[in-house]
Amino acid sequence: MDFDLDETHAEVRALAASVLDREADQARIEAHERGGRPYDAGAWKALAQAGLLGVCLPPEAGGAGLGPLAMAVILREAGARVAPVPALPGLIAALTVAAHGTDAQRRALAPFAEGDEVLTVAFREAGAGTGDPPAAIAENGRITGRPGVVPYAAEASAVLVPARSADGTALFLVRPADARLLPASTAAGEPASAVVLEDAPGEMVGEPDGAAVAALRLNTLAAVTAAASGVLAGALALTKGHIAARRQFDRVLAEFQAVTMQIADVYIATRALDVAMWTGAWRLGEGLPAERDLAVAAHTAAGDAVRALYTCQHLHGGIGLDVTYPLHRYFGLGKHLAHLLGGERAQLDLIGALI
Repeated sequence: MDFDLDETHAEVRALAASVLDREADQARIEAHERGGRPYDAGAWKALAQAGLLGVCLPPEAGGAGLGPLAMAVILREAGARVAPVPALPGLIAALTVAAHGTDAQRRALAPFAEGDEVLTVAFREAGAGTGDPPAAIAENGRITGRPGVVPYAAEASAVLVPARSADGTALFLVRPADARLLPASTAAGEPASAVVLEDAPGEMVGEPDGAAVAALRLNTLAAVTAAASGVLAGALALTKGHIAARRQFDRVLAEFQAVTMQIADVYIATRALDVAMWTGAWRLGEGLPAERDLAVAAHTAAGDAVRALYTCQHLHGGIGLDVTYPLHRYFGLGKHLAHLLGGERAQLDLIGALI
């Protein structure tokens, strides 16, 4: 089986890597963190100007129509550099609206593709189990409920919220100005808010037949596992560089058998996540059943990938815990992505339900 990207997606990956190498290098990220801004607006605009925010969207939204696989390509590159941009929630929301929204809603994605707006999504409600219906209630276009902690809610032009009504479950675009936002913290350090909706107006995306909600869930699995794949690849590269240079007892760490076995475990976890993620993202883009592959990818991202990040920290010794050293960003983002997925056990329950 050939897991290589085709020429078009390989070019997208090369372009994303080039832009992010320039816009999200170590010095740039450190400067952003000192500045205290919610995200790097310069890097966000650079991604848009390169066409990367719109490449997976339909032409009427200013995109190239490359779909979920292009989204996965971009998010893996962003994760590999822990780029401080709102690409993860934004691309999930935009891709879902592009597939299920009205013509007007798709056209309204153009400012996002141009980097002028931020979109976000309510990933999961606190305490919600796999397959649980949304807790938010929609009635006559008004939404009431607590859809959970939402990244970049205060910075977004709209939040994509699942809700249930008398007609079924559907997605709604809710303006942050119509919600109550309570600041919240995340393991990745990105800005987030607990969103409280009290009879807030919402614009329905798609029909109340559950199809848009199901699409949002699959897009989320593909996007989060792609970002996690990049995070683990970035942590692996950083750790390989460290053990190849760090000396102990007049030998580099990479020459010790125990070290080589541990870094091999990290490599295996990286490859296992890649195989499941790329398979799932490709199947999703082709309109094929993708839920099982994405569930396996999510289980790996929430379990083995997190354990591999612990190994990377261990192999770094004390410097792995130093917040002036970049490894902590990979660890924090990796843990955050596992939380978004609901943890390893939740994904194991999902796999069990599917089989």
